[in-house]
Amino acid sequence: MPIKFGTDGWRGIIAEDFTFDNVRLCAQGTADLMKQRGWSSRGLVIGYDTRFASAEFAAAVAEVTAANGIRTQLCDRAAPTPVVSYSVVARGAGGGVVITASHNPAEWNGFKFKPDYGGSAAPEVVEELEKHIARAVASGKTERIAFSDARERGLIELFDPRPAYLDHLADLVGLSGIRRAGLKVAADPMFGAGSGYFPKLLSGGPTTVTEIHAERNPAFPGISQPEPLAHNLDGLMSAVRQNAANVGLATDGDADRLGIVSERGTYITTLQCFALICLHQLEVLKRRGALVRSITMTNMVDRLGEIYGVPVFDTQVGFKHLGPVMMREDALAAGEESGGYAIRGNIPERDGILSGLLILDMMVKTKKTVSELIEMLTDKVGPHHYDRLDLGFEDGQREEIRERLAKASPSALAGIRIEKKDTRDGVRFVLDGGYWALARFSGTEPLLRIYAEAESQDRVRVLLDEMRDLASV
Repeated sequence: MPIKFGTDGWRGIIAEDFTFDNVRLCAQGTADLMKQRGWSSRGLVIGYDTRFASAEFAAAVAEVTAANGIRTQLCDRAAPTPVVSYSVVARGAGGGVVITASHNPAEWNGFKFKPDYGGSAAPEVVEELEKHIARAVASGKTERIAFSDARERGLIELFDPRPAYLDHLADLVGLSGIRRAGLKVAADPMFGAGSGYFPKLLSGGPTTVTEIHAERNPAFPGISQPEPLAHNLDGLMSAVRQNAANVGLATDGDADRLGIVSERGTYITTLQCFALICLHQLEVLKRRGALVRSITMTNMVDRLGEIYGVPVFDTQVGFKHLGPVMMREDALAAGEESGGYAIRGNIPERDGILSGLLILDMMVKTKKTVSELIEMLTDKVGPHHYDRLDLGFEDGQREEIRERLAKASPSALAGIRIEKKDTRDGVRFVLDGGYWALARFSGTEPLLRIYAEAESQDRVRVLLDEMRDLASV
């Protein structure tokens, strides 16, 4: 079975296809890419999350890259993907590898490659990397040196990735104001690599942080997967209510995504979250610049672009698409429906920790609760409701579903006229008034995802049902 990279990296079931042999083949392909591109002289940063055997998989990568003569800098502890990605930039490395399956269920792990700018690799780089890995697979050979020997020879260096990253965030966000505000924050790192970051960043004043699920547990007990969506955040919602917290912040397994719970203990959608971050930049901080969104992200971003006179660019799903546009346009912010948001001044990549700090900064500067911020947003852009269905399907059904959706050409959905059919990534119907519905295959899991945004929750449900009927899943 070929090793193929999806929306963000290669992911597989641990011990089934995500094995030490396959990880070493990925490492060899990475080393070959870096040498061919002239990046290897600058070294490689390697990080990993809290999943089962992630540290050991990362060490296996280091053994291969060190044997290829690449100075390898390995994190000395589990770290969020944005922390590792920033380390690539801060340490002037030629690239980075992160062993993580992000939000996937416990049985998964993954391999992400980051170029020297710390973001997701662009599609052309991913394609080239896959070719190098395929050649390594065909030969069945990898260079390898024992970890202890590589350490002794100075080919592998261990380092703490936290200090540089924490200092960087302090330069981007007014932490002193948040610390002095006396907020009560509930945080849920979902047993993942983001544990401890919000308490560390926000300590030193009246503001307090209460963490739940802060211990490492690769089984992610009590949740279907470490993804900060409503059905996984019952514990955080309860913590907000029990502690009378002002806000709940959740990061996924590798802390590149953010979920928010309001002071009422209710979940705030990822679309609302990104729209708030954009509104904070434009209205509160008075900054200007392009906004970039995936095709699964909210039309509220387009409305904000119109109101504040800034351009909006939409892309296929994944920061391998959003990141390059963000860099090209020097964009103010970029975001996707999965809860990943990037901000100018940071790496062109998702950062759940920075995103959480920006929400706190907005609360402090506007003196509003999360619920009041949502009201402020609605006053600006009008009502927007959203939901998503994740549907499994049988082996062999993928092409049948793809063909049915490609042929579908309704004139209306949920009684709203269809203005455009967009097939760049799945099938997306743009409706009169800017609302939309979309069906696409997940790039990381065997799922068909169906999304809808409309002016009411009832209309969203109808759109989801009608899109499901079109797909016949």
